Amino acid sequence: MGVIERDPYTGQATTGHEWNGIKELNTPVPRPVYFFLIITFLFSVGYWVLMPAWPVGVTYTKGLLGIDQREILADSLKEAALDRGTWTQRVESESYKDILADKTLMRSVRETGHTLFGDNCAACHGAKALGNKGYPNLTTASWLWGGDPEAIAETIRVGINTAHPQTRTSQMVAFGRDGVLKSGEVDDVVAYVRSLSDPASAKGIDAKKLAAGKALFATNCASCHGDNATGNTELGAPNLTDKFWIYGGDLQSVTDTVWSGRQGHMPSWEGRLSPLDRKILTLHLTDLRNPK
Repeated sequence: MGVIERDPYTGQATTGHEWNGIKELNTPVPRPVYFFLIITFLFSVGYWVLMPAWPVGVTYTKGLLGIDQREILADSLKEAALDRGTWTQRVESESYKDILADKTLMRSVRETGHTLFGDNCAACHGAKALGNKGYPNLTTASWLWGGDPEAIAETIRVGINTAHPQTRTSQMVAFGRDGVLKSGEVDDVVAYVRSLSDPASAKGIDAKKLAAGKALFATNCASCHGDNATGNTELGAPNLTDKFWIYGGDLQSVTDTVWSGRQGHMPSWEGRLSPLDRKILTLHLTDLRNPK
């Protein structure tokens, strides 16, 4: 029988293990550890008895409490459907004006509309609807086909340049590529058009060049964009006097547009979204607009 070695400082027995002069003490496990182990064991036994826990063939132990997460989820979905049904019925039956004026109802519209926009529109127009090159900013007052709720709803329904029989149709002529205007004439028109929204761009440009561009605009462009270049929502022709440009308002971008033309595309959502979802999306977009 070996003699038990004790640590001279603590009086605790050692295990006999030693590393570089450091000896391991054979100290007892602290009592709180046993306490928490016992509590954990009792809790697990109680959980196994009260809650669904063990698989048994094709089923499982149901537990004395009979809690079923599937039933809880189903009840939650039913409750959510009832809550949604309350306000969606109002959205379906009430006018855009009345809905937009109801702060409580618009709170639900914003939540659902934000999700609908993120799932269906953000890929082109951006998560915050600020647009990308070739895709308009939807938070401004500048809309190609009109920015009132009814016009927005119709654009969402039929799309732009789609296969829908009632689609909105719009195309910018390729004045340079198709030989309608000569290269110098394109430059004159571009200079004039850019001066409408950005007068500073006309600094240093010969007045005769701007006058020539104005004359060419009246002959070739005013039929769509209007005599004052403020656009035409019946044709989807943009306002050229504001600072909102779908393809960019810099010299190169405007030149590319006049030379090669443009033909944007907006999907028809009639077969993809229900009338209710399209109305909620319309309300969401109307609510996003910032007149400034």
